[in-house]
Amino acid sequence: MAVASTGTVGGPRQTALSVRGLTISLPKGMERAHAVEDISFDLMRGQILCVIGESGSGKSVTANAIMGLLPKAIRVSSGAIELDGTKIVGLPADKLRDLCGRVVSMIFQDPLSALNPLMTVGAQIDEAMAAHDFGTPVSRRERVLELLTEVGLPDPKLMYHQYPFRLSGGQRQRVMIAIALALEPMILIADEPTTALDVTTQAQILKLIRDIQRRKGMSVMFITHDFGVVAQIADSVVVMEKGRVVEQGSAAKVLKSPDHPYTRRLIAAVPHLRSEDRRRLPGTDSTPLLKVDSLTKTYRIGSALLRSLRVVPAVQDVSLQLAPGRTLGVVGESGSGKSTLGRLLIKLLEADGGRILFDGTDVAPLDERRFRSLRPKIQMIFQDPFASLNPRMTVGSILTVGPIAHGMSQTLARDEAYAFLTLVGLDPGAFERYPHEFSGGQRQRIGIARALMFKPKLLIADEAVSALDVSIQAQILELLDRIQRETGVAMIFITHDLRVASQICDEIAVMQKGRIVEQGPPSQIFSNPRAAYTRELVAAIPGGQSEPRPATAVESR
Repeated sequence: MAVASTGTVGGPRQTALSVRGLTISLPKGMERAHAVEDISFDLMRGQILCVIGESGSGKSVTANAIMGLLPKAIRVSSGAIELDGTKIVGLPADKLRDLCGRVVSMIFQDPLSALNPLMTVGAQIDEAMAAHDFGTPVSRRERVLELLTEVGLPDPKLMYHQYPFRLSGGQRQRVMIAIALALEPMILIADEPTTALDVTTQAQILKLIRDIQRRKGMSVMFITHDFGVVAQIADSVVVMEKGRVVEQGSAAKVLKSPDHPYTRRLIAAVPHLRSEDRRRLPGTDSTPLLKVDSLTKTYRIGSALLRSLRVVPAVQDVSLQLAPGRTLGVVGESGSGKSTLGRLLIKLLEADGGRILFDGTDVAPLDERRFRSLRPKIQMIFQDPFASLNPRMTVGSILTVGPIAHGMSQTLARDEAYAFLTLVGLDPGAFERYPHEFSGGQRQRIGIARALMFKPKLLIADEAVSALDVSIQAQILELLDRIQRETGVAMIFITHDLRVASQICDEIAVMQKGRIVEQGPPSQIFSNPRAAYTRELVAAIPGGQSEPRPATAVESR
């Protein structure tokens, strides 16, 4: 794992950000009394500091405290935060507001929710400057176009008038970076800015942040849960667990010889690219359960009447097959057609052409009434477990409502739900609780249990681990592998992370612009990729191709 160093060499650095003895209290009745407890660290000028830890470790809460964005129910109970020598704990709101933007600014994790959907890109960047009485409308417009160029967005004049929903995830993140840079702050806080991005876009955003940091001499506090990202950009590292700093030091020291068991566990959980093929499960049938021939889907956006109609081919002439007990990985960048393919297979979308032979039946031409009897046999695990679970229903209701609707008795459905909760590693007491009472990894386990309630023959996992911490990600991959070994279910595993695909897939299909450009076993895809696009994806993996770890249960199948 190569370690990048972005800071200046030689001579003492001045402190840009100092956190001393910071404790942030949670409301009464919470599982923990403090979100963070007695943490201390420094961010030096011209340095990239990575703060790493699992969800709930206190990373984002610390960043929000620095920005003065803590909810009213959460407060700083003790400690100090200094921005460029100014103590900000207890600072009046107007004075803190003046610092935010000029001295420190923040890039948020989800740009779509952070950007105003009713304002154009140009108006939102302009607003950030106008709020601080920066320049005139004319000079601000020139500055916006300059920023859009600086962050690498195509055609800045056109982009100025675009709305966020018209942009890709990577483009929206570049807009967020432009807003953060508008007032030339000395400190940039980046809160998981690449978590849900595909590997090539992630590499572009990391390079952009690193290049801007070097060019402007900024200090960057980069929050992440991926040690691959740490290896690529960090000068120093702070490791947080359950609200406490358990280890800190130079990136080289922490990555090569970590002291704390938690740090070693996080590093061990990072998925590494494996080029060897998995052994076939005993008794696996080679007869295809699923066979797709020349599948196509085209989106038509806009209006022909207004001459704004756009024709977007999402899936073009895709053919593949999958046997029981096997896992096919579908990888590619955002917009490559992966999720559209998954939704076509489960008939959440209707295909324009081609055949989908499932268990001997062509399901492509079937209407909903005729497909209803087959629907329980094909189930999907969605990317966002919180959005896909009804917040007003208990976990028990979420698991049983579908099977009951398909004729299962309430008693049997309840018994099955308890069994599958146990299978996915949750306490049966979860049956009576609501989704918001669980962590992200636990909610994903609920989503898996819901899919298994129908005892499907085919599982489609659409980016099922992309937003999870590496340790939770590893647990979910182990769980899916164990379920497949015990049930023989076939899986289509859709992901943008080639490292994850290499852990669990028997065969991999690489998609680009709606087409499969390469397909084969991991040994061929990762060790000897034939398509230039596949080689680009492999080269963009954060941290590079690291040393192999000891085989896990997933790897030793």
